Amino acid sequence: MTHLGHGVGLRPSHYAWLLEHGAAGVEWFEVISENCFGAGGRPWAVLERIRDEVPLVLHGVGMGVGDARGPSDAYLARLREVIAALSPAWVSDHLCWGSVDGTWTHELLPIPYHERTLAHVCAQVDRVQGSLRRRLLLENITSYLQWQASEMTEGEFLAELVRRTGCGVLLDVNNLVVNATNLGLDPMATLEALPPGSVGQIHLAGHTRYPDGSAIDTHVGPVPDAVWAVYRAALRRFGAVPTLVEWDDEVPPIDVVLAQAARARAIEAELLAPSTPESPAP
Repeated sequence: MTHLGHGVGLRPSHYAWLLEHGAAGVEWFEVISENCFGAGGRPWAVLERIRDEVPLVLHGVGMGVGDARGPSDAYLARLREVIAALSPAWVSDHLCWGSVDGTWTHELLPIPYHERTLAHVCAQVDRVQGSLRRRLLLENITSYLQWQASEMTEGEFLAELVRRTGCGVLLDVNNLVVNATNLGLDPMATLEALPPGSVGQIHLAGHTRYPDGSAIDTHVGPVPDAVWAVYRAALRRFGAVPTLVEWDDEVPPIDVVLAQAARARAIEAELLAPSTPESPAP
């Protein structure tokens, strides 16, 4: 997968700036897929302004590969239309379920990690990739509870899903840290479970911590130190991976978000720069 560098999410509060200035200073944008369902409107005006300047990727929140019925044919048809219009570098969504009998809960809900669910999700991922004629990246989600029926870890589930379907992983480092805070899970165990080459994109974001010690995945504020630490470990394991900063609440001016992307770029350069042999003494 092409290494696009270090991008940011396209957010409505930045539309006016982008319509005036274009994508100057941005390496790439991640666009919420469902925001593009339906032609016209301000989102499309912005996309038409920037799509020829920088690469775009699509990131969905409503595919539901873990839903009992899987993604609907209508959803996939609309997604194909957006792909045809924008030619994104890749397409991603979440490893989760979110609807029952066609009613969307507006939540990204965890699935039980066992063989029966794995077989179902693999079948849905094969169907999606066949429909889109593209490799799909799936993101690990934030969970606030765990299924007693699970027989494997999230990392083991994702690794087997990649092996069986050829899909990739969108590794959300912030979600790993939030799950470690709330559920006592080990982010490093997830990194070690995923094979090199399986991670096609990384997400970085902030979260909110509460006095009782819990954390909520709010995507607010700068990236915390704990997330930067796991990001460094991910780079050591997976090498240079396209990385995106998400900032969805109390969104600051775009230059503040770009500064976070620049920090990720500097960390990657620091960790992965080729070492220079010392010159022999004269």
